Amino acid sequence: MRNINQRYIREAFDSDGILENLRIVCPDDFNFGYDIVDDIAVNDPTRRALVWQHENGEERTFTFADIKRLSNKTANYLTSKGIKKGDFVMLILKHSYQFWYISVALHKMGAVVVPATYMLKPHDIEYRVKAADIKAVMVTHETDIADQVDAASTPGLDLKFMVGGSREGWLDFDAEMEEASEEWERVPTRKEDYFLMYFTSGTSGNPKMAMHDYTYPLGHILLAKYWHQVDPEGLHWSVADTGWAKNAWGKLYGQWIMEAAVFVYEYDKFEPSDILDMIEKHKITTFCCPPTMFRLYLQAGIEGHDLSTLKNCCIAGEALNPDTYETWYKATGLRLMEAFGQSESTVIVGTIKGMTPKPGSMGRPSPQFRVELLDGEGKRVPLGAEGEICVSIDPRIPGIFKEYYRDPEKTAATLYDGWHHTGDMAWKDADGYYWYSGRNDDIIKSSGYRISPFEIESVLLEHPGVLECAVTGVPDPIRGQLVKATVVLRPGFEPSDALKKELQRYTKQNTAPYKYPRAVEFVKELPKSMSGKIKRVDIRKKDAEKAS
Repeated sequence: MRNINQRYIREAFDSDGILENLRIVCPDDFNFGYDIVDDIAVNDPTRRALVWQHENGEERTFTFADIKRLSNKTANYLTSKGIKKGDFVMLILKHSYQFWYISVALHKMGAVVVPATYMLKPHDIEYRVKAADIKAVMVTHETDIADQVDAASTPGLDLKFMVGGSREGWLDFDAEMEEASEEWERVPTRKEDYFLMYFTSGTSGNPKMAMHDYTYPLGHILLAKYWHQVDPEGLHWSVADTGWAKNAWGKLYGQWIMEAAVFVYEYDKFEPSDILDMIEKHKITTFCCPPTMFRLYLQAGIEGHDLSTLKNCCIAGEALNPDTYETWYKATGLRLMEAFGQSESTVIVGTIKGMTPKPGSMGRPSPQFRVELLDGEGKRVPLGAEGEICVSIDPRIPGIFKEYYRDPEKTAATLYDGWHHTGDMAWKDADGYYWYSGRNDDIIKSSGYRISPFEIESVLLEHPGVLECAVTGVPDPIRGQLVKATVVLRPGFEPSDALKKELQRYTKQNTAPYKYPRAVEFVKELPKSMSGKIKRVDIRKKDAEKAS
Protein backbone atom coordinates (compact mmCIF):
# COMPACT_ATOMS: atom_id res chain seq x y z
CA MET A 1 0.00 0.00 0.00
CA ARG A 2 1.40 3.39 -1.07
CA ASN A 3 -1.13 5.81 0.52
CA ILE A 4 -1.91 7.28 -2.87
CA ASN A 5 -4.69 9.37 -1.32
CA GLN A 6 -2.12 11.58 0.41
CA ARG A 7 -1.19 13.14 -2.92
CA TYR A 8 -4.57 14.78 -3.15
CA ILE A 9 -5.50 15.86 0.39
CA ARG A 10 -4.27 18.04 3.22
CA GLU A 11 -5.57 17.06 6.68
CA ALA A 12 -5.78 18.72 10.09
CA PHE A 13 -6.93 17.10 13.35
CA ASP A 14 -8.25 18.42 16.66
CA SER A 15 -6.74 17.70 20.08
CA ASP A 16 -8.73 14.44 20.31
CA GLY A 17 -7.34 13.19 17.02
CA ILE A 18 -10.60 13.67 15.11
CA LEU A 19 -10.36 15.09 11.61
CA GLU A 20 -11.45 18.73 11.64
CA ASN A 21 -10.35 19.89 8.18
CA LEU A 22 -9.70 18.19 4.87
CA ARG A 23 -8.63 20.11 1.78
CA ILE A 24 -8.56 18.49 -1.64
CA VAL A 25 -5.78 19.28 -4.09
CA CYS A 26 -6.83 18.40 -7.63
CA PRO A 27 -4.37 18.66 -10.56
CA ASP A 28 -5.81 20.37 -13.64
CA ASP A 29 -5.51 17.18 -15.70
CA PHE A 30 -6.58 14.69 -13.01
CA ASN A 31 -8.23 11.57 -14.42
CA PHE A 32 -9.31 8.76 -12.10
CA GLY A 33 -8.66 6.10 -14.74
CA TYR A 34 -5.02 6.97 -15.29
CA ASP A 35 -3.97 8.61 -12.02
CA ILE A 36 -5.58 6.11 -9.64
CA VAL A 37 -6.39 2.81 -11.36
CA ASP A 38 -3.44 2.66 -13.73
CA ASP A 39 -1.03 4.05 -11.14
CA ILE A 40 -1.91 1.26 -8.69
CA ALA A 41 -1.87 -1.31 -11.50
CA VAL A 42 1.70 -0.37 -12.48
CA ASN A 43 3.10 -0.08 -8.96
CA ASP A 44 1.08 -2.75 -7.13
CA PRO A 45 -0.35 -4.94 -9.92
CA THR A 46 -1.51 -7.86 -7.78
CA ARG A 47 -3.46 -5.67 -5.36
CA ARG A 48 -7.06 -6.88 -5.23
CA ALA A 49 -9.58 -4.40 -6.65
CA LEU A 50 -12.88 -6.24 -7.03
CA VAL A 51 -14.39 -9.46 -5.67
CA TRP A 52 -17.64 -10.50 -7.36
CA GLN A 53 -20.04 -13.33 -6.67
CA HIS A 54 -23.21 -14.34 -8.44
CA GLU A 55 -26.05 -15.88 -6.45
CA ASN A 56 -25.59 -19.01 -8.58
CA GLY A 57 -22.18 -19.50 -6.96
CA GLU A 58 -19.95 -18.14 -9.73
CA GLU A 59 -17.07 -16.03 -8.39
CA ARG A 60 -14.45 -13.77 -9.94
CA THR A 61 -11.63 -11.67 -8.48
CA PHE A 62 -9.97 -8.78 -10.33
CA THR A 63 -6.67 -7.09 -9.51
CA PHE A 64 -5.89 -3.50 -10.41
CA ALA A 65 -3.73 -4.86 -13.23
CA ASP A 66 -6.80 -6.71 -14.51
CA ILE A 67 -8.88 -3.52 -14.39
CA LYS A 68 -6.18 -1.60 -16.28
CA ARG A 69 -5.93 -4.25 -18.99
CA LEU A 70 -9.69 -4.71 -19.40
CA SER A 71 -10.43 -0.98 -19.35
CA ASN A 72 -7.80 -0.41 -22.06
CA LYS A 73 -9.32 -3.15 -24.21
CA THR A 74 -12.79 -1.68 -23.59
CA ALA A 75 -11.62 1.83 -24.51
CA ASN A 76 -10.15 0.57 -27.77
CA TYR A 77 -13.27 -1.41 -28.58
CA LEU A 78 -15.71 1.43 -27.84
CA THR A 79 -13.53 3.85 -29.80
CA SER A 80 -13.69 1.49 -32.78
CA LYS A 81 -17.48 1.74 -32.61
CA GLY A 82 -17.39 5.51 -32.83
CA ILE A 83 -17.67 6.52 -29.17
CA LYS A 84 -15.43 9.50 -28.43
CA LYS A 85 -14.62 12.16 -25.87
CA GLY A 86 -17.75 14.04 -24.76
CA ASP A 87 -20.23 11.32 -25.79
CA PHE A 88 -22.84 10.20 -23.25
CA VAL A 89 -23.01 6.47 -22.56
CA MET A 90 -25.78 5.02 -20.38
CA LEU A 91 -24.84 1.96 -18.28
CA ILE A 92 -27.70 -0.26 -17.07
CA LEU A 93 -25.69 -3.07 -15.56
CA LYS A 94 -27.29 -3.96 -12.21
CA HIS A 95 -24.43 -5.72 -10.31
CA SER A 96 -22.39 -6.83 -13.35
CA TYR A 97 -18.63 -6.85 -12.74
CA GLN A 98 -18.13 -5.37 -16.23
CA PHE A 99 -19.48 -2.06 -14.91
CA TRP A 100 -16.18 -1.37 -13.17
CA TYR A 101 -13.83 -1.64 -16.10
CA ILE A 102 -16.35 -0.16 -18.55
CA SER A 103 -16.65 2.93 -16.31
CA VAL A 104 -12.87 3.26 -16.04
CA ALA A 105 -12.58 2.92 -19.84
CA LEU A 106 -15.12 5.70 -20.42
CA HIS A 107 -13.31 7.92 -17.92
CA LYS A 108 -10.06 7.34 -19.81
CA MET A 109 -11.76 8.16 -23.11
CA GLY A 110 -13.28 11.38 -21.79
CA ALA A 111 -16.82 10.09 -22.41
CA VAL A 112 -19.60 10.80 -19.90
CA VAL A 113 -20.83 7.88 -17.79
CA VAL A 114 -24.60 7.85 -17.17
CA PRO A 115 -25.53 5.06 -14.71
CA ALA A 116 -29.18 4.01 -14.64
CA THR A 117 -31.36 1.47 -12.88
CA TYR A 118 -32.49 -1.75 -14.53
CA MET A 119 -36.06 -0.97 -13.40
CA LEU A 120 -36.59 1.64 -16.13
CA LYS A 121 -39.54 1.31 -18.50
CA PRO A 122 -39.76 2.46 -22.15
CA HIS A 123 -41.07 5.93 -21.24
CA ASP A 124 -38.20 6.41 -18.76
CA ILE A 125 -35.63 5.33 -21.33
CA GLU A 126 -37.08 7.59 -24.03
CA TYR A 127 -36.88 10.61 -21.74
CA ARG A 128 -33.29 9.92 -20.72
CA VAL A 129 -32.01 9.23 -24.21
CA LYS A 130 -33.58 12.38 -25.62
CA ALA A 131 -32.83 14.66 -22.66
CA ALA A 132 -29.09 13.91 -22.70
CA ASP A 133 -28.55 12.85 -26.33
CA ILE A 134 -27.37 9.44 -25.17
CA LYS A 135 -25.19 7.95 -27.92
CA ALA A 136 -24.86 4.40 -26.59
CA VAL A 137 -26.49 2.15 -24.02
CA MET A 138 -24.87 -0.89 -22.41
CA VAL A 139 -27.21 -3.26 -20.57
CA THR A 140 -27.01 -6.42 -18.51
CA HIS A 141 -28.37 -9.72 -19.74
CA GLU A 142 -29.56 -10.47 -16.19
CA THR A 143 -32.90 -8.64 -16.55
CA ASP A 144 -35.47 -7.70 -19.20
CA ILE A 145 -34.01 -4.21 -19.59
CA ALA A 146 -33.03 -4.90 -23.21
CA ASP A 147 -36.74 -5.54 -23.96
CA GLN A 148 -37.55 -2.16 -22.42
CA VAL A 149 -34.90 -0.42 -24.52
CA ASP A 150 -36.12 -2.09 -27.71
CA ALA A 151 -39.69 -1.04 -26.91
CA ALA A 152 -38.68 2.59 -26.44
CA SER A 153 -38.68 5.17 -29.23
CA THR A 154 -35.04 6.24 -29.31
CA PRO A 155 -34.09 7.50 -32.79
CA GLY A 156 -30.93 9.18 -31.48
CA LEU A 157 -29.55 6.02 -29.87
CA ASP A 158 -26.85 4.81 -32.26
CA LEU A 159 -25.29 1.93 -30.36
CA LYS A 160 -26.69 -0.84 -28.15
CA PHE A 161 -24.39 -3.28 -26.34
CA MET A 162 -25.40 -6.46 -24.53
CA VAL A 163 -23.11 -7.22 -21.58
CA GLY A 164 -22.70 -10.77 -20.29
CA GLY A 165 -24.69 -12.36 -23.09
CA SER A 166 -25.87 -11.97 -26.67
CA ARG A 167 -29.04 -10.68 -28.33
CA GLU A 168 -30.11 -10.31 -31.94
CA GLY A 169 -29.64 -6.75 -33.15
CA TRP A 170 -27.30 -5.88 -30.29
CA LEU A 171 -23.50 -5.76 -30.17
CA ASP A 172 -21.97 -8.56 -28.09
CA PHE A 173 -19.73 -6.54 -25.78
CA ASP A 174 -17.84 -9.35 -24.05
CA ALA A 175 -17.00 -11.32 -27.19
CA GLU A 176 -16.01 -8.32 -29.30
CA MET A 177 -14.10 -6.48 -26.57
CA GLU A 178 -11.79 -9.48 -26.11
CA GLU A 179 -10.45 -8.94 -29.64
CA ALA A 180 -9.34 -5.36 -28.88
CA SER A 181 -5.79 -4.26 -28.07
CA GLU A 182 -4.52 -3.87 -24.50
CA GLU A 183 -2.46 -0.81 -25.44
CA TRP A 184 -4.05 2.61 -24.92
CA GLU A 185 -2.61 6.10 -25.01
CA ARG A 186 -3.76 8.74 -22.56
CA VAL A 187 -6.53 11.03 -23.80
CA PRO A 188 -6.15 14.55 -22.35
CA THR A 189 -8.96 15.62 -20.01
CA ARG A 190 -9.40 18.64 -17.73
CA LYS A 191 -10.78 18.66 -14.23
CA GLU A 192 -13.71 20.84 -15.29
CA ASP A 193 -14.80 18.45 -18.09
CA TYR A 194 -18.05 16.52 -17.87
CA PHE A 195 -17.37 13.18 -16.16
CA LEU A 196 -20.47 11.46 -14.74
CA MET A 197 -24.19 12.27 -14.70
CA TYR A 198 -27.05 10.97 -12.58
CA PHE A 199 -30.74 11.31 -13.30
CA THR A 200 -32.09 12.24 -9.89
CA SER A 201 -35.78 12.39 -9.01
CA GLY A 202 -37.33 15.37 -7.28
CA THR A 203 -40.73 15.87 -5.72
CA SER A 204 -42.32 16.61 -9.08
CA GLY A 205 -41.55 16.71 -12.80
CA ASN A 206 -39.02 14.75 -14.78
CA PRO A 207 -35.73 13.67 -13.17
CA LYS A 208 -32.99 16.30 -13.07
CA MET A 209 -29.61 15.60 -14.62
CA ALA A 210 -26.95 16.11 -11.94
CA MET A 211 -23.62 16.58 -13.70
CA HIS A 212 -20.24 15.97 -12.04
CA ASP A 213 -16.79 16.83 -13.37
CA TYR A 214 -13.43 15.05 -13.13
CA THR A 215 -12.84 16.26 -9.56
CA TYR A 216 -15.75 14.11 -8.32
CA PRO A 217 -13.76 10.96 -7.39
CA LEU A 218 -11.47 12.95 -5.09
CA GLY A 219 -14.55 14.22 -3.27
CA HIS A 220 -15.02 10.66 -1.99
CA ILE A 221 -11.72 10.34 -0.12
CA LEU A 222 -13.14 11.54 3.20
CA LEU A 223 -16.15 9.25 2.75
CA ALA A 224 -14.05 6.12 2.28
CA LYS A 225 -11.25 6.98 4.70
CA TYR A 226 -13.14 8.45 7.65
CA TRP A 227 -16.78 7.34 7.30
CA HIS A 228 -16.53 3.85 5.81
CA GLN A 229 -13.04 3.56 7.31
CA VAL A 230 -12.07 1.06 4.63
CA ASP A 231 -9.16 -1.29 5.24
CA PRO A 232 -6.74 -1.35 2.27
CA GLU A 233 -6.06 -5.00 3.07
CA GLY A 234 -9.72 -5.81 3.69
CA LEU A 235 -12.92 -5.91 1.64
CA HIS A 236 -15.63 -3.24 1.58
CA TRP A 237 -19.27 -3.87 0.68
CA SER A 238 -21.94 -1.26 0.06
CA VAL A 239 -25.26 -2.89 -0.82
CA ALA A 240 -26.37 -0.98 -3.92
CA ASP A 241 -26.67 -1.71 -7.60
CA THR A 242 -24.70 0.23 -10.17
CA GLY A 243 -27.60 2.45 -11.24
CA TRP A 244 -27.53 4.63 -8.13
CA ALA A 245 -25.18 7.27 -6.77
CA LYS A 246 -24.76 5.02 -3.71
CA ASN A 247 -22.67 2.77 -5.94
CA ALA A 248 -20.27 5.63 -6.69
CA TRP A 249 -20.23 6.46 -2.99
CA GLY A 250 -19.62 2.92 -1.83
CA LYS A 251 -18.06 0.70 -4.47
CA LEU A 252 -15.68 2.62 -6.66
CA TYR A 253 -14.02 6.01 -6.31
CA GLY A 254 -13.12 6.60 -2.68
CA GLN A 255 -12.50 2.95 -1.96
CA TRP A 256 -10.08 2.52 -4.87
CA ILE A 257 -8.28 5.80 -4.08
CA MET A 258 -7.73 4.26 -0.64
CA GLU A 259 -6.42 1.13 -2.46
CA ALA A 260 -9.14 -1.02 -0.89
CA ALA A 261 -10.99 -3.83 -2.66
CA VAL A 262 -14.76 -3.76 -3.06
CA PHE A 263 -17.23 -6.64 -2.98
CA VAL A 264 -20.15 -7.05 -5.37
CA TYR A 265 -22.96 -9.58 -5.07
CA GLU A 266 -25.12 -10.27 -8.13
CA TYR A 267 -28.56 -11.24 -6.86
CA ASP A 268 -32.14 -10.93 -7.98
CA LYS A 269 -34.15 -10.74 -4.76
CA PHE A 270 -32.87 -9.28 -1.49
CA GLU A 271 -32.71 -11.98 1.17
CA PRO A 272 -31.29 -10.85 4.55
CA SER A 273 -29.80 -14.26 5.34
CA ASP A 274 -27.96 -14.32 1.99
CA ILE A 275 -26.34 -10.97 2.74
CA LEU A 276 -25.21 -12.24 6.15
CA ASP A 277 -23.84 -15.38 4.47
CA MET A 278 -21.78 -13.25 2.07
CA ILE A 279 -20.34 -11.17 4.92
CA GLU A 280 -19.22 -14.36 6.65
CA LYS A 281 -17.96 -16.16 3.54
CA HIS A 282 -15.94 -13.29 2.08
CA LYS A 283 -14.80 -11.88 5.42
CA ILE A 284 -16.17 -8.40 4.76
CA THR A 285 -14.37 -5.81 6.88
CA THR A 286 -16.46 -2.68 6.29
CA PHE A 287 -20.14 -2.63 5.37
CA CYS A 288 -22.75 -0.05 4.37
CA CYS A 289 -26.46 -0.24 3.57
CA PRO A 290 -29.76 1.54 4.42
CA PRO A 291 -31.12 1.29 7.99
CA THR A 292 -34.10 -0.73 6.79
CA MET A 293 -31.76 -3.54 5.80
CA PHE A 294 -30.23 -3.67 9.27
CA ARG A 295 -33.75 -3.98 10.69
CA LEU A 296 -34.35 -6.90 8.32
CA TYR A 297 -31.07 -8.60 9.28
CA LEU A 298 -32.05 -8.43 12.93
CA GLN A 299 -35.58 -9.60 12.19
CA ALA A 300 -34.24 -12.57 10.18
CA GLY A 301 -31.83 -13.38 13.01
CA ILE A 302 -28.07 -12.90 12.90
CA GLU A 303 -27.47 -15.84 15.23
CA GLY A 304 -25.35 -18.50 13.59
CA HIS A 305 -23.58 -16.01 11.31
CA ASP A 306 -19.95 -15.20 12.03
CA LEU A 307 -19.69 -11.43 11.54
CA SER A 308 -16.44 -11.10 13.47
CA THR A 309 -14.47 -9.71 10.50
CA LEU A 310 -16.63 -6.57 10.42
CA LYS A 311 -14.79 -3.52 11.73
CA ASN A 312 -17.19 -0.72 10.80
CA CYS A 313 -20.83 -0.45 9.68
CA CYS A 314 -22.41 2.59 8.04
CA ILE A 315 -25.92 3.71 7.14
CA ALA A 316 -27.45 6.41 4.94
CA GLY A 317 -30.54 7.16 2.91
CA GLU A 318 -33.36 7.11 5.46
CA ALA A 319 -34.35 7.36 9.10
CA LEU A 320 -32.46 5.27 11.66
CA ASN A 321 -34.60 3.74 14.34
CA PRO A 322 -32.76 4.00 17.71
CA ASP A 323 -33.88 0.51 18.64
CA THR A 324 -32.17 -0.87 15.52
CA TYR A 325 -28.99 0.95 16.51
CA GLU A 326 -28.99 -0.45 20.04
CA THR A 327 -29.91 -4.00 19.02
CA TRP A 328 -27.18 -4.15 16.35
CA TYR A 329 -24.65 -2.70 18.79
CA LYS A 330 -25.50 -5.26 21.47
CA ALA A 331 -25.29 -8.11 18.97
CA THR A 332 -22.06 -7.09 17.20
CA GLY A 333 -20.33 -4.45 19.31
CA LEU A 334 -20.43 -2.14 16.27
CA ARG A 335 -22.05 1.28 16.18
CA LEU A 336 -23.96 2.24 13.04
CA MET A 337 -22.24 5.34 11.63
CA GLU A 338 -24.76 7.55 9.84
CA ALA A 339 -24.19 10.12 7.09
CA PHE A 340 -26.15 12.39 4.78
CA GLY A 341 -25.53 13.40 1.17
CA GLN A 342 -27.15 13.48 -2.25
CA SER A 343 -26.70 12.43 -5.86
CA GLU A 344 -25.45 16.01 -6.23
CA SER A 345 -22.75 15.58 -3.59
CA THR A 346 -20.61 13.30 -1.50
CA VAL A 347 -20.99 13.13 2.31
CA ILE A 348 -22.16 16.53 3.58
CA VAL A 349 -22.91 15.57 7.19
CA GLY A 350 -21.66 12.42 8.86
CA THR A 351 -20.46 10.45 11.86
CA ILE A 352 -16.81 9.90 11.07
CA LYS A 353 -13.90 8.09 12.65
CA GLY A 354 -13.43 9.04 16.31
CA MET A 355 -16.95 10.43 16.76
CA THR A 356 -19.55 8.83 19.02
CA PRO A 357 -22.85 8.39 17.14
CA LYS A 358 -26.09 9.78 18.47
CA PRO A 359 -28.78 7.38 17.23
CA GLY A 360 -31.07 9.27 14.86
CA SER A 361 -28.56 12.05 14.19
CA MET A 362 -26.76 12.38 10.86
CA GLY A 363 -23.61 13.50 12.66
CA ARG A 364 -21.62 16.70 12.19
CA PRO A 365 -20.77 18.68 9.05
CA SER A 366 -18.10 17.04 6.92
CA PRO A 367 -14.61 18.53 7.50
CA GLN A 368 -14.40 18.65 3.71
CA PHE A 369 -17.05 21.38 3.43
CA ARG A 370 -18.36 24.48 5.15
CA VAL A 371 -21.93 23.55 6.04
CA GLU A 372 -24.56 25.79 7.62
CA LEU A 373 -28.27 25.69 8.41
CA LEU A 374 -29.81 28.74 6.74
CA ASP A 375 -33.27 30.31 6.84
CA GLY A 376 -35.24 31.61 3.87
CA GLU A 377 -33.24 34.83 3.87
CA GLY A 378 -29.89 33.09 3.81
CA LYS A 379 -29.13 33.74 7.48
CA ARG A 380 -27.74 31.17 9.90
CA VAL A 381 -30.41 29.81 12.25
CA PRO A 382 -29.79 29.50 16.03
CA LEU A 383 -29.22 26.20 17.85
CA GLY A 384 -32.32 24.05 17.91
CA ALA A 385 -34.00 25.96 15.09
CA GLU A 386 -34.75 24.35 11.79
CA GLY A 387 -32.89 25.45 8.69
CA GLU A 388 -31.95 24.27 5.22
CA ILE A 389 -28.72 22.30 4.93
CA CYS A 390 -26.47 24.43 2.70
CA VAL A 391 -22.89 23.87 1.53
CA SER A 392 -20.55 26.73 0.65
CA ILE A 393 -19.41 26.68 -2.98
CA ASP A 394 -17.29 29.81 -2.71
CA PRO A 395 -14.77 28.52 -3.55
CA ARG A 396 -16.15 25.41 -5.18
CA ILE A 397 -14.90 22.20 -3.57
CA PRO A 398 -14.71 18.75 -5.24
CA GLY A 399 -17.70 16.66 -4.21
CA ILE A 400 -20.44 19.14 -5.16
CA PHE A 401 -22.04 18.75 -8.57
CA LYS A 402 -21.24 21.11 -11.44
CA GLU A 403 -24.74 21.85 -12.71
CA TYR A 404 -28.08 20.41 -13.73
CA TYR A 405 -27.31 19.58 -17.33
CA ARG A 406 -29.24 21.67 -19.84
CA ASP A 407 -31.31 23.28 -17.08
CA PRO A 408 -29.88 26.67 -16.07
CA GLU A 409 -33.08 27.58 -14.18
CA LYS A 410 -32.91 24.60 -11.84
CA THR A 411 -29.15 25.09 -11.47
CA ALA A 412 -29.70 28.74 -10.49
CA ALA A 413 -32.42 27.71 -8.03
CA THR A 414 -29.98 25.35 -6.27
CA LEU A 415 -26.53 26.94 -6.63
CA TYR A 416 -26.81 30.61 -5.64
CA ASP A 417 -25.45 33.25 -3.26
CA GLY A 418 -22.33 31.13 -2.80
CA TRP A 419 -24.23 28.08 -1.50
CA HIS A 420 -25.49 24.73 -2.69
CA HIS A 421 -29.04 24.63 -1.31
CA THR A 422 -29.83 20.97 -0.70
CA GLY A 423 -33.56 21.41 -0.06
CA ASP A 424 -33.19 19.23 3.05
CA MET A 425 -34.08 20.59 6.48
CA ALA A 426 -32.39 19.88 9.82
CA TRP A 427 -31.65 21.36 13.24
CA LYS A 428 -28.42 21.40 15.22
CA ASP A 429 -27.95 20.50 18.89
CA ALA A 430 -25.46 21.97 21.37
CA ASP A 431 -22.81 19.40 20.42
CA GLY A 432 -22.99 20.35 16.75
CA TYR A 433 -24.85 17.21 15.66
CA TYR A 434 -27.45 17.61 12.90
CA TRP A 435 -30.91 16.05 13.14
CA TYR A 436 -32.84 15.55 9.92
CA SER A 437 -36.31 17.07 9.60
CA GLY A 438 -37.22 16.29 5.99
CA ARG A 439 -37.36 17.83 2.56
CA ASN A 440 -38.63 21.40 2.28
CA ASP A 441 -41.83 20.06 0.75
CA ASP A 442 -42.20 17.39 3.45
CA ILE A 443 -42.32 19.74 6.46
CA ILE A 444 -45.82 19.83 7.97
CA LYS A 445 -47.24 23.20 9.06
CA SER A 446 -50.08 22.62 11.53
CA SER A 447 -51.63 25.20 13.89
CA GLY A 448 -48.50 27.35 13.70
CA TYR A 449 -46.13 24.43 14.38
CA ARG A 450 -43.50 23.19 11.91
CA ILE A 451 -43.44 19.43 12.30
CA SER A 452 -40.79 17.07 10.98
CA PRO A 453 -42.18 13.84 9.50
CA PHE A 454 -38.85 12.18 10.31
CA GLU A 455 -39.35 12.58 14.08
CA ILE A 456 -42.81 11.02 14.05
CA GLU A 457 -41.76 8.21 11.74
CA SER A 458 -38.86 7.40 14.06
CA VAL A 459 -41.27 7.03 16.97
CA LEU A 460 -43.80 4.95 15.05
CA LEU A 461 -41.08 2.59 13.81
CA GLU A 462 -40.34 1.70 17.42
CA HIS A 463 -43.84 0.26 17.82
CA PRO A 464 -43.77 -3.54 17.39
CA GLY A 465 -46.67 -3.46 14.92
CA VAL A 466 -45.16 -0.99 12.43
CA LEU A 467 -43.04 -2.30 9.56
CA GLU A 468 -42.91 0.90 7.48
CA CYS A 469 -44.57 4.29 7.67
CA ALA A 470 -44.73 7.68 5.99
CA VAL A 471 -45.89 10.85 7.74
CA THR A 472 -47.40 13.66 5.68
CA GLY A 473 -49.59 16.71 6.02
CA VAL A 474 -53.29 16.53 5.11
CA PRO A 475 -55.13 19.75 4.14
CA ASP A 476 -57.32 21.03 6.98
CA PRO A 477 -59.42 24.24 6.98
CA ILE A 478 -58.74 24.98 10.66
CA ARG A 479 -55.16 23.86 11.32
CA GLY A 480 -53.83 24.30 7.80
CA GLN A 481 -52.61 20.73 7.84
CA LEU A 482 -53.21 17.65 9.93
CA VAL A 483 -50.48 15.12 10.66
CA LYS A 484 -51.22 11.85 8.91
CA ALA A 485 -49.42 8.52 9.26
CA THR A 486 -49.65 6.01 6.42
CA VAL A 487 -48.67 2.66 7.95
CA VAL A 488 -47.64 -0.78 6.72
CA LEU A 489 -48.12 -3.32 9.52
CA ARG A 490 -45.91 -6.25 10.42
CA PRO A 491 -47.25 -9.80 9.98
CA GLY A 492 -49.55 -10.70 12.86
CA PHE A 493 -51.08 -7.20 13.17
CA GLU A 494 -54.38 -6.23 11.57
CA PRO A 495 -55.81 -2.75 10.91
CA SER A 496 -58.38 -1.63 13.46
CA ASP A 497 -59.63 1.47 15.24
CA ALA A 498 -58.10 0.13 18.44
CA LEU A 499 -54.65 -0.14 16.80
CA LYS A 500 -55.03 3.34 15.33
CA LYS A 501 -55.71 4.76 18.80
CA GLU A 502 -52.82 2.77 20.22
CA LEU A 503 -50.41 4.25 17.66
CA GLN A 504 -51.69 7.75 18.39
CA ARG A 505 -51.28 7.21 22.12
CA TYR A 506 -47.81 5.72 21.59
CA THR A 507 -46.73 8.78 19.61
CA LYS A 508 -48.03 11.19 22.27
CA GLN A 509 -46.08 9.31 24.92
CA ASN A 510 -42.81 9.40 23.00
CA THR A 511 -42.72 12.85 21.40
CA ALA A 512 -44.42 16.23 21.82
CA PRO A 513 -48.19 15.57 21.91
CA TYR A 514 -49.00 18.19 19.26
CA LYS A 515 -47.10 16.06 16.72
CA TYR A 516 -49.26 12.96 17.01
CA PRO A 517 -50.99 11.75 13.81
CA ARG A 518 -54.63 12.76 13.92
CA ALA A 519 -55.15 10.69 10.78
CA VAL A 520 -53.90 7.12 10.37
CA GLU A 521 -54.27 5.02 7.23
CA PHE A 522 -53.23 1.36 7.02
CA VAL A 523 -51.95 0.22 3.61
CA LYS A 524 -50.36 -2.90 2.14
CA GLU A 525 -47.40 -0.97 0.71
CA LEU A 526 -46.05 2.57 0.41
CA PRO A 527 -45.47 4.34 -2.90
CA LYS A 528 -41.74 4.36 -3.64
CA SER A 529 -39.38 5.70 -6.25
CA MET A 530 -37.20 3.42 -8.34
CA SER A 531 -34.40 4.01 -5.82
CA GLY A 532 -36.64 2.68 -3.03
CA LYS A 533 -37.33 6.01 -1.35
CA ILE A 534 -40.82 6.65 -0.03
CA LYS A 535 -42.73 9.06 -2.29
CA ARG A 536 -44.55 11.23 0.22
CA VAL A 537 -45.52 13.51 -2.66
CA ASP A 538 -47.77 10.74 -4.06
CA ILE A 539 -49.51 10.37 -0.69
CA ARG A 540 -50.02 14.15 -0.44
CA LYS A 541 -51.35 14.30 -3.99
CA LYS A 542 -53.83 11.50 -3.33
CA ASP A 543 -55.07 13.14 -0.11
CA ALA A 544 -55.40 16.53 -1.82
CA GLU A 545 -57.53 14.96 -4.56
CA LYS A 546 -59.78 13.40 -1.91
CA ALA A 547 -60.18 16.77 -0.16
CA SER A 548 -61.08 18.68 -3.35
